[in-house]
Amino acid sequence: MNIFSSFTRYARQAFRWQRGRQGTGYDKMLLLTARWPLGFDSWLLRYPEGSEIPPHTDPVQARRHYRLNIVLKASPAGGEFVCTTPIFATRRIKLFRPDACEHSVTRVIGGSRSVLSIGWVLPTI
Repeated sequence: MNIFSSFTRYARQAFRWQRGRQGTGYDKMLLLTARWPLGFDSWLLRYPEGSEIPPHTDPVQARRHYRLNIVLKASPAGGEFVCTTPIFATRRIKLFRPDACEHSVTRVIGGSRSVLSIGWVLPTI
């Protein structure tokens, strides 16, 4: 893929809400992505009331996937990120390997939830 087609693809997706991959009611907006020098992506995620993400992993081929989630707005109830083996976790900051640990988000109750999600993929050592 050349740089022009990469930019065109980015321009069609960036700053537009799209449905989340899990099909469970959350939305995502691509903010920034690059393949070089370090492949990464950054998304704004919104979870309206009633949305949730079931337990899953996000496999990658021959690489290590890392993701940093920063909770910008917590929901009044529910909307909790659950990860079996996080690298680092506080109430608002979650660093984990989505390819290596099962993770989910509990059902959002009484409001909405917003998250800044930054991910990158590194070669296997």
